Amino acid sequence: MTAETLPRKNVPSTTPAALGLGDRPAKAGPEDPAATHVRVKLDVEIRALLAHEPGTKSGVDPEDLHQMRVALRRMRSVLKLSGRLVGPDAEPVRAELGWLGQSLGDVRDFDVLIGHLREVVAEFEVRDQPAARRLVSKFVTERGVAKRRLTRALASPRYASMLQDIGRLARQPATEEADESPQTSADLVAGLAKPHRKLAKAVKALPSVPPDDDLHALRIYGKKLRYAAEMAKPAAKKKQAERIQRLIKATKNFQTVLGDHQDACVAADRMRGVVDSVDAEVAFIAGRVAEKELLRRAEVRAVWRDVWAEVDAAAQAVSPRM
Repeated sequence: MTAETLPRKNVPSTTPAALGLGDRPAKAGPEDPAATHVRVKLDVEIRALLAHEPGTKSGVDPEDLHQMRVALRRMRSVLKLSGRLVGPDAEPVRAELGWLGQSLGDVRDFDVLIGHLREVVAEFEVRDQPAARRLVSKFVTERGVAKRRLTRALASPRYASMLQDIGRLARQPATEEADESPQTSADLVAGLAKPHRKLAKAVKALPSVPPDDDLHALRIYGKKLRYAAEMAKPAAKKKQAERIQRLIKATKNFQTVLGDHQDACVAADRMRGVVDSVDAEVAFIAGRVAEKELLRRAEVRAVWRDVWAEVDAAAQAVSPRM
């Protein structure tokens, strides 16, 4: 069966070639200017987004949607940090990525919640399973609504236009503005200081028992540092690249730990939110799940500062000025 005969949901809406990109992902090395690294990163991530688009549409494997969202977030981060190097259109494109990110995020949040909920209730007694299934079914139905919104977004002219705009940024030459204020690849490495500084400042400002929302904000700061490090790594020489890789690993672990905290908070809130709209048996199950999620939240709160210390140490190893 050829791509032409496959159902439309099983093929991407466009191809890298249709966006004016080469047969293979572009590459850049330490000798290339910073603007080239920005364009290369966009080239790599738009290909990843397109590769996972069919799976996102079909919904067979939630990982496709997750990876599509990751590619989108990386592009948004690149444009936030260094978009000026690829021209004035960077910010409008970043805004459009945010539009699509909302639709992807709505479905992804349900995927995470439903997947974890199924794991939790699987351990409950056999007599509680019918009520547990009804609880899961409630969120599956809500996910369906979010998925239909996403499907419409991916079929829209707005999405097609956004892809073309990203392709244009990825392939265009450096702007006159960039030529007047050239940035070298070393500047990308030095630029890691800014997202690290913001994260460190946010950590320092926290009280001994930080609010849930503040810990979630830390995760977002950590993600920005990680994405900046991922873009800087190809621009670094061997020893520096190894140190940056350790920073990437540390920030990824930081995101995972605080992500577990956020997932637990969201799950507990969701369980509390359904109690008044379901029957007594389902409400009982929801209460048990909420209790487990609050325990998971407490476990993360006991270790997150140690995980942050690893990020801070890795960042300092990249550059003592960080």
